[in-house]
Amino acid sequence: MRAIVNTPATGDVAFREVAAPQPGPGEVLIDLRAVSVNRGEILNLPGNAEGWRPGWDVAGVVAETSNGFTAGQRVVALSLADGSWAEQIAVPAEAVAVIPDALGFAEAATLPVAALAALRLIRESGTLLGRRVLLTGAAGGVGRILVQLAAAAGAKVTAVAGNAERGKGLDALGAAEVITDVNAAEGPFDAVYESAGGASLTAALNLVGPGGTVYSYGNSSGETTPVSFFQFFGGHEQAVLRHFLFVTGAPIGADLATLAQLVAEGRLAAEISLVRDWAEVNEVLAAVRDRQVTGKAVLTIG
Repeated sequence: MRAIVNTPATGDVAFREVAAPQPGPGEVLIDLRAVSVNRGEILNLPGNAEGWRPGWDVAGVVAETSNGFTAGQRVVALSLADGSWAEQIAVPAEAVAVIPDALGFAEAATLPVAALAALRLIRESGTLLGRRVLLTGAAGGVGRILVQLAAAAGAKVTAVAGNAERGKGLDALGAAEVITDVNAAEGPFDAVYESAGGASLTAALNLVGPGGTVYSYGNSSGETTPVSFFQFFGGHEQAVLRHFLFVTGAPIGADLATLAQLVAEGRLAAEISLVRDWAEVNEVLAAVRDRQVTGKAVLTIG
């Protein structure tokens, strides 16, 4: 079968013929129809060997009946073992969910990483009703879902986008305030969702209120963040900095089913700004890498 593999010597990825997956006990074999591109996948390319296969998001059709799923069912799934940029993949059944007829493959493909991370960040925060929330990286795939879910939960959301163009539409999704520099935010905030790292995370630590929490769930800048003991004084007492990993916790399939239903019912928008055939993968990776994409970029397969 055909799959996309890492070719670090060229700085791009390439198509190769690889062995078809052999599903093990508890796994579901899926024929891929669409995947979305995440910045984390791009950041992982330079550090992995020639032939490594990227890809986490899965949207497609069950290839053969097994583990509670029937051949031909339309499904969404998360591949924790990478490798979803391919014609087929085997995924543990607990990370697979059937998608409603009203939901297309492209929209479903945006859910496993971005929407699942957003849902679990909101859940981890507890009640947000009447609370102030700061969100960096708001124009990205996770960010645009986070804005919607936080606003729906009753939070007053301040969304930080890289520039005014990338910030377009965030107010319509529920942001009470859209800014282009985290240093322009006026704290204190009860919860901060931080994905940029570096100087952005430093600023976030200075904006969280007493007893509030900064959730660090990404580092798109690639920068380190020095943290001082004294940053937790002067109005930041008892504040918490948490590293957040969204793949732990409740069964993934159940949450994917919930998210798919919300999108199908029009209660959650899957923000897609770029859809291309997977033959154009390197052009799409460049667009995401250069921040020319707001929301999600999707590759269609077959």
